[in-house]
Amino acid sequence: MFYRKIFILFLLCAAVASCSSSNAPQPKTPLETLQTYVEAFKKKDYTTMKLLLSDATIKMHQQSAKDQGVTLDDIVQRETIISPNQKIADFRNQKMDGDKATLEMKNNLGAWDTINFVREQGIWKIDKQSFADQILEQNEQDNKKMDEIFNQGRQP
Repeated sequence: MFYRKIFILFLLCAAVASCSSSNAPQPKTPLETLQTYVEAFKKKDYTTMKLLLSDATIKMHQQSAKDQGVTLDDIVQRETIISPNQKIADFRNQKMDGDKATLEMKNNLGAWDTINFVREQGIWKIDKQSFADQILEQNEQDNKKMDEIFNQGRQP
């Protein structure tokens, strides 16, 4: 009987622990997400950093890790949105539109970088994949323009 009570108490404690709020961050705005990410970066807390990245970004980093033969943590550590020698992070111009948002952050050179966010399961996450998609789209547009210019010069 005594062991049964201990077992039930153990199950109850396990259930409460699993239902209680975890140490995982629950930022309510893109700014809070970015601030939490910066703090995690300073502490070298790669687990928290990964929790603040969108699912698409994690998939992109997993593919990079596989291609390079390194771990996901190696990529998360290397592919940060903040410079390792950056001491202060200034933010401005938070814009939210539905489940997407942007925020500008001053980089270590003094220029403002736009950070993309997506809301996943109610949590704002950094969406580096959308930035990569924007660059690819811009490259495709630039290539089309160059092709048009090249083809105009070839026509009689």
